[in-house]
Amino acid sequence: MEQKKRVCIIGAGISGLAACKYLLERGFQPVVFEADRSIGGLWKSTSKSTRLQTARWDYQFSDFPWPEKVTEPCPDSKQVMEYLESYAQRFDLIRHVRFGEKVEGIEYVGVGEEEMEAWDLWAGTGDAFGGGRRGVWHVTVRQEKDGAVEVHIMDFVILCIGRFSGLPNIPAFPKNKDSEVFNGKVIHSMDYSNMDSTAVAELVKGKRVIIVGYLKSALDIAAECAKINELLLHKPGAGFTLSLLATILSPLRWIFSKFTESYLKKTIPMKKYDMIPKHSFFQGVAAGLLAVLPEHFYDKVEEGSIILKPSKTFEFSKNRVLTEGDATPIKADLVIYATGFKGDQKLRNIFISPWFQKVVAGTKDMIVPLYRECINPQIPQMAIIGYSESISNVYTTEIRARWLACFIDDGFILPSKREMEKNIIEWDKYYKTYSGNSSECYRRSCITSVHTWYNDQLCKDMGCNPRRKKGFFADLFIPYGPTDYAGLELKK
Repeated sequence: MEQKKRVCIIGAGISGLAACKYLLERGFQPVVFEADRSIGGLWKSTSKSTRLQTARWDYQFSDFPWPEKVTEPCPDSKQVMEYLESYAQRFDLIRHVRFGEKVEGIEYVGVGEEEMEAWDLWAGTGDAFGGGRRGVWHVTVRQEKDGAVEVHIMDFVILCIGRFSGLPNIPAFPKNKDSEVFNGKVIHSMDYSNMDSTAVAELVKGKRVIIVGYLKSALDIAAECAKINELLLHKPGAGFTLSLLATILSPLRWIFSKFTESYLKKTIPMKKYDMIPKHSFFQGVAAGLLAVLPEHFYDKVEEGSIILKPSKTFEFSKNRVLTEGDATPIKADLVIYATGFKGDQKLRNIFISPWFQKVVAGTKDMIVPLYRECINPQIPQMAIIGYSESISNVYTTEIRARWLACFIDDGFILPSKREMEKNIIEWDKYYKTYSGNSSECYRRSCITSVHTWYNDQLCKDMGCNPRRKKGFFADLFIPYGPTDYAGLELKK
C-alpha cells in the first residue's frame, strides 16, 4: 500500500480541528502546529462577556451536538471553549497537535515560479500532490520553550490561521496627533481579550474609556433574516432558470430589506443617536456586517454610561481625543482600538516567496482569490480554510474540511486554473453586487446569503447528493443547518 503523504495543518482553531478530524478519517496522519498552549483559536482569548452571535443549533458540528446542559440560545465563550475541547477529545485530535510551535514561514521548493505559472492545471496535474511530483513545502517552526528552529518537509499544507487575530489593524494618524502625544493608555481589543477578568477590572476601574470601532447593530432576528430564501439571489455559477427566477423575485429582496430596516429603526433608537448604517440591511447580511446587540446596550446609552460618537476619523491630544466634526475634545484615560485585524497581511507574512506573498491575497479591487473559498489557483499543494465568513463558521468550516479531505484523498481533481479563476470572478461579481463596492465589504468574502448554494457546490464536487431534506418543498423552503449534513456519503 502506498504510504500516505505528509500533511500539516497550521493552527488548532475550529478550522484546524475540523481539517485534522476528516484527514484522520481518510487514513492520513496530519501534524497540527499551534503557536499557543491550547486549542480554540479566537475562542481561547475572548472577553468574559463574549457570546455567540449565532444560535447554538446553527453553530455546531454536524455529528457533534451541544451537550444537554447547555440551554442558552447563545452560549458564552467559556461554554464554546468547553464544546471545542469536548470535540477534540471525542475524536482524539489533541495527540496530533504540537503546542507551543509557531510556524514562522513556509517555502515551496523543487519547482520554479516560471514553471508553476505555465501550468494549465493546479499543481501541474489538478490533484493534491501534483507539483510535477517534485514540489514540497519547507515549513519553518520555532519552539516556544527554547527558541529552537526546525524545518519540516511537507507534501501539503493547510493554513488555518484565521483572519481576526494576531496582526491588529492600528489606525494611522498625522504627525503629533497619534497616541504618542496621549498621556493615557492605548491598547487593541486583542490585548484586552487576552486579559483575565481581574486584570480587565483593574484596567478600566474609574477610567474614562473610549472604544474605537464600528458597532454593527442588529437584533436576534438578524440570524433568521440572514437565512433569506436563496431563490432571491443571483448565485455564482447558477444556470439560466435559477438566474431568471432570481430576477423575477428580486423585488421581494428589496421589500424584505426595507421591512426589516423599518422594524429595527422602530425597536432600536439608532436614529436618535445617529447610528443608522450607511448600507442597507440586506447588504449588511451579505457582507457579514450584522451583530446581535449586547443585552441592555441602549439602556446604558440612555443612562449615559455609554456615549456614542459617530465619526470616521479622530486624533489624540495630551489627555483628550477629538472626533471628526466635534469641536469639543473628549477627556479620556484609556483608548481601546476595536478596529479589527490585518487578515490579508497575515496571510502574506507566512510565505517566504515574494511571488506567493503577492498572489495569495490578490489585489484590493477583487476578493481574495480562493476557489471554493479554499484553493488559490496559483499556489500548489496548499489550501486555506477559515478565511471567508458565513452565518455559522463552524459547520461551513466543517464542510470545507470534508471537501478538502476528499480532494486530498483523490476523491476528485480540480478544474483547470483558468476555470477556477473564472469561477472566482463570478463570486467577485456576486460579492460586489450584494455586499457593496467597498473593499471593506466585498473582501470579507461572506457567503451568508448563499451558504446553502455554496454547500451544494462542495457536495457535488464530493459526489454526494446536495438535496438533504425529505420532500421537494422542504428542501426548497426550510433553511439548512449543520445536522442536514451529518452522514454525507462521500467518494472514497
